[in-house]
Amino acid sequence: MPLTKNVAAVLHGKNDLRLEERPIPKPKSNEALLQMECIGICGSDVHFWVHGSIGTYIVEKPMIIGHEASGIVIEVGSEVKHLKKGDRVAIEPGVPCRICNFCKEGNYNVCNDMIFCACPPCDGNLVRYYCQAADFLYKLPDHVSLEEGALLEPFSVAVHACKKGGVTADSVVLIMGAGPVGLCTVIATRAYGATKIIVVDLVEFRLQQALSFGADYILKINPTDSEREIIKRILEVLGEEPNISIDCTGLESCVRICMLAAKKKGVMVEVGMGKPEMNLPLFEAQCKEVDIRSCFRYCNDYPTALALVSSGKANIKPLITHHYRLEDSVQAFQVSKTGVGNAIKVMIHANPNWKP
Repeated sequence: MPLTKNVAAVLHGKNDLRLEERPIPKPKSNEALLQMECIGICGSDVHFWVHGSIGTYIVEKPMIIGHEASGIVIEVGSEVKHLKKGDRVAIEPGVPCRICNFCKEGNYNVCNDMIFCACPPCDGNLVRYYCQAADFLYKLPDHVSLEEGALLEPFSVAVHACKKGGVTADSVVLIMGAGPVGLCTVIATRAYGATKIIVVDLVEFRLQQALSFGADYILKINPTDSEREIIKRILEVLGEEPNISIDCTGLESCVRICMLAAKKKGVMVEVGMGKPEMNLPLFEAQCKEVDIRSCFRYCNDYPTALALVSSGKANIKPLITHHYRLEDSVQAFQVSKTGVGNAIKVMIHANPNWKP
């Protein structure tokens, strides 16, 4: 089957996303060329689109957007042994150097030379054809869909958070935020066997989704609620203090609540990425010896995430609420930005033969 035009969604700056034709890439010896299939829109993609930057990452030249993706192998390089044409794969979007001490120690997510999709200046994979290092491609079992393959990216973030937090069968978990990553974290903590899970958010629909994904309790709050009142209500609902609190929002108020609500000797995991500097209650956290742990992307978590999905222990497909073609990417981004129609995860389909 002949290849079609390589259409890409290219971000030129704030609120300037364009569809452009790019050359079809050729795979290097350790790469595979993919027909891209499913690409989910992440909050970071929307943030780059709206603001043109995230922290120190600034869009200074046109950049293909997108990093939550799956595809089908079209061609493999000469060194690739574990994949062949026609294989369906999930794409881990970050490729480290593999030779620095961080990589050798197994902490490649903090490699200083990481090439990460749609993190300036690197192009992403919201494009019809894309090349990726083959060792960061994961073959999908026949019963796992390409949509689920794309969802492995946000789900791997949640798996990483569970590993960092040490979630086990005796865990009582507080999750701040019921956005896509927060809901993934609900699914992951349930799969890891947490005893109690409470999710806090402003939006009733998302909280109801959290219940459907396995939360035991939900708590709807208002922007005007005081910090201490929210914490009091969390503890009343749970009947005890959480020994693991996970913030999936990046908001200073939520980070503070996670630190203050945590049990003595508990763990607080920061997943959300907010403003660079915050006013936090370190004195109270220190007096309780709360173990504050940062969480950045994922590291050796894709195989775990895939195993949980493949085994049926984690059902992530209902996260997808909206579907769009690659040609309708701007509309898809607008829906993801506004949340209209109770959008959770908006999925873009790059294959021109895709049918709803």
